[in-house]
Amino acid sequence: MYWSSIAVATTFTWLGMVLAISFIEAPLKFRAPKVTLQIGLGVGRLVFRALNSAEVALTLILLVALVMSRPPMFAVAALGVAVAMLVTQIAGVRPFLAKRSDAVLADPDGGVGLKRSKAHFAYSGLEIIKVSALVVGGFALLAGWS
Repeated sequence: MYWSSIAVATTFTWLGMVLAISFIEAPLKFRAPKVTLQIGLGVGRLVFRALNSAEVALTLILLVALVMSRPPMFAVAALGVAVAMLVTQIAGVRPFLAKRSDAVLADPDGGVGLKRSKAHFAYSGLEIIKVSALVVGGFALLAGWS
């Protein structure tokens, strides 16, 4: 039962971190007084790099806990979707976001005239799927062990 508790705690910790950073901190930082696009992007890059690093660490802990606890397959499938979304975000979308933020940070006008990136929409869509998968996976873990 010890490993199952770790799996549940890790899942909901991961969920909380994503909700707090992606859906609260990220949009609000641009509404703060005197936060320019360049400052917001600079902070955002640091925050999301740290978030993604923490997510990878939580994924590793979760994988060990799942192997050791033999959870319901539905929970494993849902959490597998969350992991797949994370991998896609890091390997598939973040390089495009980095290229865009590099251009904005290098632009003397602060990126005002630069074309908007669609990569943010892709990242956000993947984030919504990941959050949904974590909710489903977390509750499936709880239901499967009760």
